[in-house]
Amino acid sequence: MSARDSPTSAPVRWTDESSNDRRDGLRVRIGAPPVSGVLRMIFILVATGFGLYLVWRLRGVIQLLAIALFLAFALFPVVDAVAVRTRAPRALVILVVYLILATLIVLIGYVVIPSLVKELHTLSRNASHYAAQLRHNRSFRDFDNRYHITAKLVRDAQHLPEELAKLAGPLKDVTVGAAAFITQLLAVLSITFLLVLHGRRYAELGLALTGERRVRYRQVLIDIKDSVAQYTLGNIIIAGTSTVATWIVLSILGVPYALALGLVVGFFHFIPLIGATIGAIVASFATIPVDFPTATIIWIVFIIVWQRIEDYVIQPHVYRRAMNMNPLLTIVSLLVGAELLGILGVLLAIPAAAAVQIILRGWWSYRQGGTTTVEGAAGADDTTAVGADATG
Repeated sequence: MSARDSPTSAPVRWTDESSNDRRDGLRVRIGAPPVSGVLRMIFILVATGFGLYLVWRLRGVIQLLAIALFLAFALFPVVDAVAVRTRAPRALVILVVYLILATLIVLIGYVVIPSLVKELHTLSRNASHYAAQLRHNRSFRDFDNRYHITAKLVRDAQHLPEELAKLAGPLKDVTVGAAAFITQLLAVLSITFLLVLHGRRYAELGLALTGERRVRYRQVLIDIKDSVAQYTLGNIIIAGTSTVATWIVLSILGVPYALALGLVVGFFHFIPLIGATIGAIVASFATIPVDFPTATIIWIVFIIVWQRIEDYVIQPHVYRRAMNMNPLLTIVSLLVGAELLGILGVLLAIPAAAAVQIILRGWWSYRQGGTTTVEGAAGADDTTAVGADATG
């Protein structure tokens, strides 16, 4: 048999079936989306837009709620400690704390405002005499002869009473602004009162909706509460020690109204990052008329040493690990807080950013490890104990 007649040598037909099948597999058929999917998407977009619009319209109320929540977290440890030791009704303890805070504010205003007004009038009246004392220093006199600093300072100081009168503004604007401020203050105090009084009940109602994540969310609330309370208590301690130290040093230097200036320096310590420096600069001006440059140099040396003590001794001991925040997050939170609420936003920026960081850290650790926080992983037996501390 020849190779031509062999069955294996029969001609082979190449077909395009495989290529046709391949082309058929790559075909994409576009069909009309289901009506339910389109309606669902439209509903989500409309609901999102309406929610953003509602948040924008209620931004003032949201700000008041945020302030009240911060104050509630700050007052929880104080109210709990007093209520446990005295066994007094919780509502009565809150009212007593309110009364003490109001008394302190009135006393500070009674001491600081008249003293500062008298100091400004004295500075305006004796500006020429202070300028002559400054020129006794040869280095400053040479510098002043070139740039004429004392002449400008004297002119501006003599116009201080007039500028203070302008700051008062029209009586109508002051009255309307005061009424609005009092209304907002009463709203914040009322909300804070209810949060401190019934905080545990509100927290448990919210946690009941979280199901299996209840333990993890409860621990997040505990961490936020501890962080805000530690931050507030730390600021009060640091401001108090700065007030006393400033009062003592300025009294030794013979600076008038040393207590008022100490309270001003202590108040500026509540402003993060730059507050202590601003307070020190304000107090340094009061040392110029006393004994320049000796008193001013002593004050500058003291404030440099004191701020180092605050940074490396007082703050680490007071704050501990409660405010272990990323520096970039701190700066960004301060900028955002200043843009939204001004000085009040700066005061609330760091605790708010710390709360956000705690929430994100808890969420990330849960996603990475599949567990709750360390405290929350103790088991169901600790659930009741943790819940008792969830809101205070």
